[in-house]
Amino acid sequence: MHYHLIGICGTAMASLAGMLQARGHRVTGSDENVYPPMSTMLESIGIQLMKGYAAPHVESPDCVVVGNAIPRGNPEVEETLNRRLLYRSLPEVLKEEFIRGRRSLVIAGTHGETTTTSLAAWVIDQAGLNPSFLVGGVVQNFGVSFRVTDSDYFIIEGDEYDTAYFDKGPKFMHYLPEVAIVNNIEFDHADIYKDLEAVELAFRRLMNLVPGSGKLIVGWDSEPVRDVVASFGAKLFTQLETFGTGDDAKWQARNIQFADGVTGFTVWREGSKWADFSTPLIGDFNVRNCLAAIVAANAWGVERQTIANALATFQSVRRRLEVRGEVNGITVIDDFAHHPTAVRETLVALRTKYPTRRLIAVFEPRSRTSCHATFQDTYVDAFAAADYVVVSRVYDVQRAAEMGGVLDIEKLIEDISARNKAAHAITHVSEIVEKLKSELRSGDVVAIMSNGAFDGIHEKLLAALRS
Repeated sequence: MHYHLIGICGTAMASLAGMLQARGHRVTGSDENVYPPMSTMLESIGIQLMKGYAAPHVESPDCVVVGNAIPRGNPEVEETLNRRLLYRSLPEVLKEEFIRGRRSLVIAGTHGETTTTSLAAWVIDQAGLNPSFLVGGVVQNFGVSFRVTDSDYFIIEGDEYDTAYFDKGPKFMHYLPEVAIVNNIEFDHADIYKDLEAVELAFRRLMNLVPGSGKLIVGWDSEPVRDVVASFGAKLFTQLETFGTGDDAKWQARNIQFADGVTGFTVWREGSKWADFSTPLIGDFNVRNCLAAIVAANAWGVERQTIANALATFQSVRRRLEVRGEVNGITVIDDFAHHPTAVRETLVALRTKYPTRRLIAVFEPRSRTSCHATFQDTYVDAFAAADYVVVSRVYDVQRAAEMGGVLDIEKLIEDISARNKAAHAITHVSEIVEKLKSELRSGDVVAIMSNGAFDGIHEKLLAALRS
């Protein structure tokens, strides 16, 4: 078939393009943001890229795939509708081309789904099951974000964000889970969810898709997860596995310790010691991610020692606590954190790893939720583990205003400073780099947090430090 992807340079769309080509399909695509690394990756595998959106781009495809950021009014969407061409969303194509008929593991949750999906893919791979997978980040053990194989196993990150302009339901509703993981539930995506109750409803619907022969694996440290499970009463028609660090989870992580760059923990199952594990990942949140992957691997019959070996050799995901460089004793770290819980957990984990070093947090409010005033007060607590805080400008003021309120950066800095912590609001990346260049000293750890490119601040800062 000939697939044409509108918005092909998005991370998930570019991965789908590569997957379709690996299946032998002809793939073309268009985007108005055609730049590396997605553009060079697509060109390197021979996929034709068209710059901008124009009706002639939709020449004669068998199926048009419409990215979830593409609205009505897009010339290619309008051409598709006028000519009554077959069109689908990304999740629909994934379901029919890659998932249906296979054993699907869907990993969802407000936080940790990318890392947990990557962990699960590596563990299942090391067990010799040769899974196909799609992850919202580059898995460093594989060097890619997707893989297509002939095995019966498919592992996918389940996103609760909407599917397309013509399908406002969550993407994860299309992924036919045999096994589903829900790590945690919090309020997020304020642009499409009204409140926590609306988010809980979305995850409830995912849980209700798991068949009786499958397993639902849930993070028992999350109160909203407990509430959603409880809402089923006796009508949860699948097998429930709970995991966490508390005493009432079926699978428990105990004796969590960090030493010599390694996090060690013991897994107990229903009151009995099950096995000891270690991982180069840091932070209690990553222990929970590991625990979710352990439970899922066990559900698919993977041996304990195989799981242990895989966790010990896991290399994490790009942009998750990724060390981008060290200059003159100053370590620069890149992390995807943007929700206040993720910011807090990231900084707490770094404080665990670098207990005696000064921790500088540099944050860009870029996601639609972080730009919004929803978490104005919550962000103050999120930076508690940092010694020094820099917050950039709100990335999309207009969109946040349309949603009902913009994060007040000046007030945030004022509230953080009131806790006897150095804090600065600095608008432009060049100004942030100059400020840090003059104040950083050997031993400092700089955690740069954004869910976007942040104008290349990581390399700019490293270059300034080298100079």
